[in-house]
Amino acid sequence: MAVFSVSTHPLFRLSMQSVPELARRVCFILCEPAHPGNIGSAARAIKTMGFRDLRVVAPREADYRTHEEALAYATSSADVLEASKSYATLAQALEGVTYAWAMTGYDREFGAPLTPMRQAASETASRLSALEGSIAFVFGTERSGLTNEEVCLCQGCAAIPADPASPSLNLSQAVQIAAYEMQLALLDARGDAGALYDWQGRFAHEEPAPLEGFFDHWERAMAACGAHDPKKPRHFMEVSRRLFGRAGLTKNELDLLRGVCAAVICPKRDRIGTKTRGKAAMREQTQNDPKNSPMPPEER
Repeated sequence: MAVFSVSTHPLFRLSMQSVPELARRVCFILCEPAHPGNIGSAARAIKTMGFRDLRVVAPREADYRTHEEALAYATSSADVLEASKSYATLAQALEGVTYAWAMTGYDREFGAPLTPMRQAASETASRLSALEGSIAFVFGTERSGLTNEEVCLCQGCAAIPADPASPSLNLSQAVQIAAYEMQLALLDARGDAGALYDWQGRFAHEEPAPLEGFFDHWERAMAACGAHDPKKPRHFMEVSRRLFGRAGLTKNELDLLRGVCAAVICPKRDRIGTKTRGKAAMREQTQNDPKNSPMPPEER
C-alpha cells in the first residue's frame, strides 16, 4: 500500500477557492422523469459537483419543484430544483446547446457510437474552451431510457461502464456519476487535477514528531513484555525504526504510544501511590539530613 505525506500528495493540495467557471455552461437534461424524488436527487447531484443548470422535459409531475418528495431529496440543493427549467420537448430544452451527449447504456443502430463517460467528459472540457454555447448531458426516463428519436437529437452518445450482470443505474445515480466525471475533467483542464477545495481542509494536520526519544522507551517496553531480547535483537529495532518512520506519527500519537510503553514497563496497579510514596521518602530524607537539623542553642 502506498504511503504518502498529507502535505505533498496531490490529493491534498487544498488550493481551490471555487468551481471552474466553465461549469456554468454545462447543463443536465432529464427527459420525462416519472418520480419527483429523482429530480430532487439530480438537483443535489449536480450542485455538489459545482453545476447549476438543470432542465426537465415533460415531467410526470408538473409541480415537481414544490413536490414534497423532490424537496426532501434535494435537501440543500432546493435552490437548483426551484431554478430548474421545464420544457415540453427535448428540442426546446436543447436551445442554446452546442453539443449534447445522449446518456445511454448500449450501442444503437441510430445515433453516434458509444463513448466511455470519462472520455466524454474530457472531450467536453476541450469543447467548452473551443466552442461557444452550452454542452448538455441528456438522460432518459427511469423505465426505458432515451428513445431513438431523442438520441438522434444529440451529437454524441456516452455510457457509464457498468457490470453486465447489473447494468441499470438509478436516474439520479447516473446524473451523479456524469457530474462527478465532468467536474474532474474541468479541474484537470484548469490544472487542479486531484485537488480538493479549501473547505475540506478543516482540520490542521500536525507535523511528524521527533522519534529518537521514543525508540529507547519502545525498546524497554518490548524487552519488559518479552517481545524483544536486547542480547539477541535479531534486527528488532531496525525494523521498528522503519515501521514508525513510515507512519509519520504526530505528537499526540506519539504520546499515546509512550503511554502504552509506560504501562507495559510498569502496569498501572504497580504505579498507584508511587508518587505519594516518593514524596514522603524525600521529606523523610530531608528531615533526617544533619545539614537541615536546627543548631543547638549552645552552638550558636
